[in-house]
Amino acid sequence: MGVFVYLPLVLPLTALPIARLAEQHLHPRRAARLLTTVAVILASCSLLCLGLLVVVGTAQLPGNPLPDGWSDDEVREAVPHDAFAGKASILALVVVTAACGFTVHRHFRFRARAHRALRGLGRADDVAVLPDAVPYAYALPGSPGRVMVSTAMLASLEPAEHRALFAHERAHLTGRHHRLLLATRLAGCVNPLLWPLLGALVYSTERWADEEAARVTGDRRLTARAVGKAALVARPVPGRAAFAAFATAGPVPRRVAALLGPVPPDRGWPPALTPAGAAALVAAAGTTVSALSALNAAVALFLVLEAATPL
Repeated sequence: MGVFVYLPLVLPLTALPIARLAEQHLHPRRAARLLTTVAVILASCSLLCLGLLVVVGTAQLPGNPLPDGWSDDEVREAVPHDAFAGKASILALVVVTAACGFTVHRHFRFRARAHRALRGLGRADDVAVLPDAVPYAYALPGSPGRVMVSTAMLASLEPAEHRALFAHERAHLTGRHHRLLLATRLAGCVNPLLWPLLGALVYSTERWADEEAARVTGDRRLTARAVGKAALVARPVPGRAAFAAFATAGPVPRRVAALLGPVPPDRGWPPALTPAGAAALVAAAGTTVSALSALNAAVALFLVLEAATPL
């Protein structure tokens, strides 16, 4: 395996330039999908290589249930600095498991509480207006999903701006943005170097929903005004951090400026000699090298362990 076993753990360093280039130069829908795909692949490769190191580290512990041959010098020599990396990976895997479990638990706990609160409101349509003096609006996923908006938020906007708000939140539900956000949060739990992708993804999903709202209303200035006004009065909802919201997620001034500009082009693979093309190429190169390194390390360790396993 050599150093290849460590490459997928450090290759997510490419996440920062990918995030910056993607959110600035790609269409928000393509940027969101690219960022999520890159995050999931890089996190999966990191988790695989962490698991390989755990196998080596566990084999060194006295009383382990693994075959005795797995702790031979020949196996340990396949991993550089095995004495430290093997044992450290066991602790790292425990931390990763706990972080992922907490993230998933928090996500579904808030969903369950919100849906329980909706039971007494009936189901006239997909918009749930809550009598609340705190201004907020967000998309609550589920079967079916609902648009949650407080009376204080509606009072802060003009009737024409309500349509932009509802279209924005419906775009979050239609695009399954909660799944993209959850997948990228879990990727960040697996490898903290991937956290820059989450911030870029939050911005991209908000821009994606903004563009859908502008398309539905047919008025980009109206949508920009609704986003700006909502940002001035919106208050965070405890526990809602895992879901997309109308004005509290993403850099609002940049979103307003983008809406006041032209519709972003939605083309296929961008030219290589452009910033957007550079983002796509860096993403493709980083994920490819990470996947090949993880595969190489997995196959190498499998062959070493197979040779060290007594018949």
